[in-house]
Amino acid sequence: MRFATYEHEGAERAGVVRDGVIHPLPDGTTVLSLLENGTLREAGERALAADGGPRVEDVRLLPPLKPPSIRDFVGFEAHIEGVSKALDGLEHIPEEWYRAPNFYFTNPHAAYGAHDEVPVPAGCSVLDCELEVAAVIGRPGRDLTPEQAGDHIVGYLVFNDWSARDLQKPEKNLGLGFSKGKDFANTLGPFLVTADEVEDRRDPDGFLDLEMTVTVNGDLIGRDTLANCSWTFAEMIAYASRDTWVRPGDLLGSGTCGWGALAEHWGRNGERTPPPLTPGDVVTLTVERLGSVSNRVVAGRQDVYLPRARRRGRTPRP
Repeated sequence: MRFATYEHEGAERAGVVRDGVIHPLPDGTTVLSLLENGTLREAGERALAADGGPRVEDVRLLPPLKPPSIRDFVGFEAHIEGVSKALDGLEHIPEEWYRAPNFYFTNPHAAYGAHDEVPVPAGCSVLDCELEVAAVIGRPGRDLTPEQAGDHIVGYLVFNDWSARDLQKPEKNLGLGFSKGKDFANTLGPFLVTADEVEDRRDPDGFLDLEMTVTVNGDLIGRDTLANCSWTFAEMIAYASRDTWVRPGDLLGSGTCGWGALAEHWGRNGERTPPPLTPGDVVTLTVERLGSVSNRVVAGRQDVYLPRARRRGRTPRP
């Protein structure tokens, strides 16, 4: 099944998509609430048995759900190789990358729909896109094994982890992780595609062999397969759930695939070609079986709030 959240005639609804037609779920129902109640499939079957509503092309697609949290991994060796060279000048992949599937938490409140315009964040002049797949958690779990974790995935969606590279680089120097270089935009969509829809593309090692492509203004920038990820989603979820919970609606990004970001080209080419994204550029990410998201970059706010620190505190009192 393919679950969508959409805006139509001034109202926000959720529904199930079949053959380009949206079959609405009951008014007030959200994809997240169905996940939390464990009734997603039953509700979807009832919707498909009823009359269809608008066609997909006649609505504004919103993010399929509002995730409680987003963990984003760095799962592709080719990507970390190119980006490490571009951002840090490294000629090799840090040994720490191979030890465990590392991730960071990004902003669940900065989600954009499949065809929304995405503004350039304040203070950014080196904007980049990142082609990923996100797994969606369907039921809670803690301290999961990889064998258990796979059963906690309800489905997948296309994920664009937009990056302000010029803001991101100085943030890395502090060692606290990313903040304003990452938290301004995440494109999620076009649908939440249930896991059974892609299960036949799983290879003997447990990886999903789904082609992934990114274009800018119609020009192909990169192509890879999800099967080139260095860890399966089950392995990444098991690691994420160690000593804590994953809960319904949580998103876990695969990390950017090989050649899935402009910064990889910059690292390998030694210059910023193709150039950073600017207003008017259209970025399209496509993942086999999951669909496409296509966003136009637009100008953002020009004022930048950047308070500088005091260099020393007050003299302590005796």
